[in-house]
Amino acid sequence: MDNKHKYQNFITEIPSTAVDIYRMLPEGTRCEVIFNELSMSPSPSREHQKVLIKLTALLFDYLTVNPIGELFSAPFDVYFEKQQSVVQPDLFVVLNEQCDIIKKNGVHGVPELIIEIVSTNRAYDTQKKRALYESAGVKEYFIIDPENKKVILLSMNSGMYEQTYDEAGILKSAILGCHLSF
Repeated sequence: MDNKHKYQNFITEIPSTAVDIYRMLPEGTRCEVIFNELSMSPSPSREHQKVLIKLTALLFDYLTVNPIGELFSAPFDVYFEKQQSVVQPDLFVVLNEQCDIIKKNGVHGVPELIIEIVSTNRAYDTQKKRALYESAGVKEYFIIDPENKKVILLSMNSGMYEQTYDEAGILKSAILGCHLSF
């Protein structure tokens, strides 16, 4: 290797935020930034993956027949600039009227609907991400327990979340106008 390329991977500017550090990490690094704090993530469990695959198929089929938005799954970045946050929700939908927030490197803005399947660190999804999504104004935030398929829906009401749904194995979305059993 010649000296010209010997130092090409060195940092030329000191990052000032956790989002800046996040952008410097190698593709595929399992981490997120919430309120300017970098958090590493373990690989999901088998049950988590089974629920994710089933919901992905159901939502993909639903949105193919009812093309009101675009479905995304992790790992795909969602940037909440005001909250100094970058997350990779398990599933989320960007409605057609919001399509301008979809960029090549991720979504820069607030999706209307986000689904998180809880991991071994339950507080991360039920508290930390909840606070982020509420602060950003995500209208429907679904939290799903992969062990018992319990679905909790938090809906935005006057700038705060209100639990409006709690049932096992059924995802009901007012935004999408669907009832999906899994």
